[in-house]
Amino acid sequence: MRNTTDSLWKTLAARKRLFLLAGPCVIESEALCFEIARHLQKVCARLGITYVFKASYDKANRTSGKAFRGPGLADGLAVLERIRTQLGVPVITDVHTEVQALAAGEVVDILQIPAFLCRQTDLIEAAVATEKIVNLKKGQFLSPAEMGRVVEKAKLAGGHKLLVTERGTTFGYNNLVSDMRAIPVLKQSGFPVVFDATHSVQQPGAGGDRTIGQREFAPLLARCALTAGADGLFIETHPEPDKAMSDGPNMIPLAEMAGLLKGFLKVRAAVR
Repeated sequence: MRNTTDSLWKTLAARKRLFLLAGPCVIESEALCFEIARHLQKVCARLGITYVFKASYDKANRTSGKAFRGPGLADGLAVLERIRTQLGVPVITDVHTEVQALAAGEVVDILQIPAFLCRQTDLIEAAVATEKIVNLKKGQFLSPAEMGRVVEKAKLAGGHKLLVTERGTTFGYNNLVSDMRAIPVLKQSGFPVVFDATHSVQQPGAGGDRTIGQREFAPLLARCALTAGADGLFIETHPEPDKAMSDGPNMIPLAEMAGLLKGFLKVRAAVR
């Protein structure tokens, strides 16, 4: 598995191809994960995009304690492992504790540090210690420049396979704003920069007991981020977002992904 991960890192670090981290917000079922992964694998292969499947085994920061969190660590990692081995698709998932980082590091190619936890030194060190690629998501409460300290922590721990993700900044109550100046600032880290198009359109807690969002603006922000120099995109998608068990209002309908990706490639080509 290490060889596969190393090969993926070489591709991402080269920045010659657009890469996509995409899938459902949470593992609702194995069948759903396979449906989305197969669809995006075919689309991305046809378009020349490097694809990494994304899904969470546990959504540990839901607005309500009654909300669906996912199948849990063991069952969730089992699903991700089958996606990876049966489809031959690289996999990314988020981790919330050092123990989870160790377990997930045995299965996935990329460990993701959630935005809310991006300053947790022990978690970053544990993720880096797995020798997998680590995606550092910028906290909604941090400036782009402050993420330099987060990257520094990872590098001091021995991390050299890092991604840095912009996902919007808190703007008053129940709202986020995306400042595209963040992309070139984050690129000063020397690592590939990802733009999280769907979490950036969240309206945290604005639904009372849930987070809502404005998915109609996600493609626009993705195009802006590519114009600003983003190397990859993070997009959550679902066949029926309005029926999704987490973050449905932000997710892109799966059927729309192929058309959007074609447009993103045109933007990227024009900028380059």
